[in-house]
Amino acid sequence: MKRTLGMEAFAPVGPTAVTTGTFDGVHAGHRTILRRLQEVASSLGGASVVVTFDPHPRKIIHPEFPLQLLTTLEERAELLAEVGLDHLVVQPFTPEFAAWSSLDFVRRGLVQHLDVRRLVIGYDHHFGRNREGTFAHLQEFGPVYGFEVEEIPPHDVDAVRVSSTKIRTELLAGAVDRAAVWLTRPYFCTGTVESGERIGRGLGFPTANVGEIDPDKLLPKDGVYAVWVERLAPQFRGERLAAVANLGVRPTVDGSSRKLEAHVLEPGIADLYGQALRVHFVARLRDELRFPDTEALKVQIAQDVTAARAALGAARA
Repeated sequence: MKRTLGMEAFAPVGPTAVTTGTFDGVHAGHRTILRRLQEVASSLGGASVVVTFDPHPRKIIHPEFPLQLLTTLEERAELLAEVGLDHLVVQPFTPEFAAWSSLDFVRRGLVQHLDVRRLVIGYDHHFGRNREGTFAHLQEFGPVYGFEVEEIPPHDVDAVRVSSTKIRTELLAGAVDRAAVWLTRPYFCTGTVESGERIGRGLGFPTANVGEIDPDKLLPKDGVYAVWVERLAPQFRGERLAAVANLGVRPTVDGSSRKLEAHVLEPGIADLYGQALRVHFVARLRDELRFPDTEALKVQIAQDVTAARAALGAARA
């Protein structure tokens, strides 16, 4: 997948099938749109093009509200590349771009820069200044500017309509298994292992303190989770290590800040300090609790390790 910064920098070669949106999470509903985009591009003998935005439009339009992203831009780009798309166009979402009317977006962006021949959009898609553009507008613009438009209906999983908002709700409740069904994969976050207080090592369960997580990235409800840990260095890509992770403030040891710490269950893993990691949340094991002393905590962690092995074994089966 070729990545281009800004629609004006895109150089189409042949006809294009285009979709636009934030695609946060690249969930099951998004994947339905993307599969149809690829089918349309193939029928045209052209290229599939996804236009997404950075930063997230809400950061410009409503900066007073904190973001809770399911995917950072880099995570989103990686997931879109795995789908097998031809092009990703990352449009900078600036105040000037936010002021474009729906007609500006179609005429200047889709037609002039992308040379769109078929536009594939999701259900209830809005675009342009103040989200004024609708499917009805696109149906009017299409014949004028020489492209066709297709709206994809909502995607349901187990009779529940999939949306990024619903996935966020499940994650904030700790239901990472439910979120994984809608995402078509375990939810993950990406960070770098930082030096910690080595409390876990003193308990006999050394942990990787995963820091540098994007501040706009949503983290699930605090608790203890069975997770896969993936080292992102090229020589380790695709390898997933079984682990148990604690997300929270570590009340038994009087922790004061929220941290994500993962204890890798695989033997023979060297110190992970400084390595980029991806933590995939598979199952929530329990709430984060305050124990009367560290001995009681050690007993509970041993039980968590057993529970994590069982949950990860079931997930792998």
